[in-house]
Amino acid sequence: MSEQKKKIGKTVFYGGDIITCDQEASIVEAIAIDNGRILAVGNLNEVLSITTDDFQKVDLKGATLMPGLIDTHPHLMHFGAFTHSCTELFDAVDHEEIVARLAERAADTPEDDWVMGTPVGEPHYFVTRSYEDLKEGELPDRKILDQASTKHPIIIQAWAPKTPNVTAFNTRALEILGISAETPDRVGNVWIEKDENGFPTGRLSGTVIHYYSNEPFMNEILSKIPLLNPMSIIPGTLDAMKEFNALGVTAGYDGHAMDFPLIEAYQYLRESDLMSVRMLCCPEAEPYGLPWTSTLSEKEFDGRMEQARDMVSRDDDFLRIDGLTIGRGGPCGPGLTLMREPYLDAYGNMTTGVSFVEEERTQRAMTYCCDHGVRLNIVTAGTGEHDDYLKHLETLDPTKLNANGRAWILQHLYFVEDEQAKRMGTLGFDVTTSMSFSWGKGDMFRERMGEEVLKDLIPLRRLIDSGMHVACGTDWGPKNIFKHIALAVEPSFAVSGCKNDGPAQVVGRQEALNMWTREAAHVLRWEGIGSIEVGNHADLVIIDQNPLTVSLDKLPDTKVHATMLGGNVVYGDDYFDAN
Repeated sequence: MSEQKKKIGKTVFYGGDIITCDQEASIVEAIAIDNGRILAVGNLNEVLSITTDDFQKVDLKGATLMPGLIDTHPHLMHFGAFTHSCTELFDAVDHEEIVARLAERAADTPEDDWVMGTPVGEPHYFVTRSYEDLKEGELPDRKILDQASTKHPIIIQAWAPKTPNVTAFNTRALEILGISAETPDRVGNVWIEKDENGFPTGRLSGTVIHYYSNEPFMNEILSKIPLLNPMSIIPGTLDAMKEFNALGVTAGYDGHAMDFPLIEAYQYLRESDLMSVRMLCCPEAEPYGLPWTSTLSEKEFDGRMEQARDMVSRDDDFLRIDGLTIGRGGPCGPGLTLMREPYLDAYGNMTTGVSFVEEERTQRAMTYCCDHGVRLNIVTAGTGEHDDYLKHLETLDPTKLNANGRAWILQHLYFVEDEQAKRMGTLGFDVTTSMSFSWGKGDMFRERMGEEVLKDLIPLRRLIDSGMHVACGTDWGPKNIFKHIALAVEPSFAVSGCKNDGPAQVVGRQEALNMWTREAAHVLRWEGIGSIEVGNHADLVIIDQNPLTVSLDKLPDTKVHATMLGGNVVYGDDYFDAN
């Protein structure tokens, strides 16, 4: 933990609400920690009676203490590496500011190396703010971007699984990519904007996102750009860990789109004692959805399953590797979600979705994990995908589906009908889903699929009532977990503000908080985290208000004062300096 500035030794915390998130949902007066563990929990006199004079006392002064938050779908490494490779333009207000930031980056970049900018707006859905909110109402064209540099190829990237979208290049980038006046105005579902002389302006629209594009022309373009620069993975992940620590996160599950080299990067960080978030990783059986991924051979696919089986490691306090991930479909924006009933894609065509991985291979992965005691993480979103998976899962030996007490996991679960939830519950699955999906995509689902699907959208109440343990994650949506907790209690959509608070969705405030603490720890099968109990790790967060009692509209405004990982301060040194 060489990045940490302060270690909290023998300490008693008191003077505010202490939310334990234990089985009884206890609220206590005080706790004591020693050597990175919880030593005592209870009323202040009880706690003081078992401590000695050398314990320091920290008065919370009305603040709230709770367990460290656990994000079971953070894309922590992906988010960090993608962002670190780019000049950040999220908060840019106009073209002048964009040019200035890109020019500064170009000045420190070797000639002809790419200068990349993030999209403009709020990542990753860009529904509350996007490039359309720039003063000019649009991204700069090649001539404006040339003001930043003519010696470097420049791209302003397009993120988020939504279409249509816009990306922008300067003149040098167009030359390198071979986009010219001779390039058709439209290739597939990519439109090349041109000026009055027929020359590309540098702006491309349509399916131009850099993950889950499924658009051959755009993937060919993106494969020539270092979107995920290997040199950015380590520093980007370190930056992302700090950002998550500032949000109160002390543990996470990177179980989706994790390739073996990315897991090796986590292993390097662990060996270098640089982890400030406990992470559980799960490798993908067949990577898909990125420009550089391609269909594996049978030998390669089988080899990856065996590699995942052989690398299981569940004993380390900071990094664990467990299981195998399998998935087929993608997001709704480009029309990739596998649904039973047809729906509109981004361009007005009817589709039931796209399968990136053959159904036979997903069945083979299920059978392999069942036979070899490997914990399977199944990424599944749409009703058609659930149908296919359940049909095969129900043919397997049910006594082998929990991998020696570690229930298999269902990840995403956009739409789950009542009957499907009951079948999932009977099979004993754990779940990780996200309020990002309804908040960021709910209006799109209504438009593309129809009002009737909303009753089954992120049905937290239904999943819990089916007997499954449910955890939540941020995925590509808002990273503010207190906003997620509020959305679980009162689901709504970002664009319209429409509430989707039906009987299948709404959960109580404590239940929502548990999905980010005790229930999340259960899904990860990581003992000693997720609750404040004697013997557990001192993974703690101090916040300015009680998330169980503050008004729901103020809950997203919760401020994190400090975050501790095993008694080490990973965010908020100044809080302890002031105490």
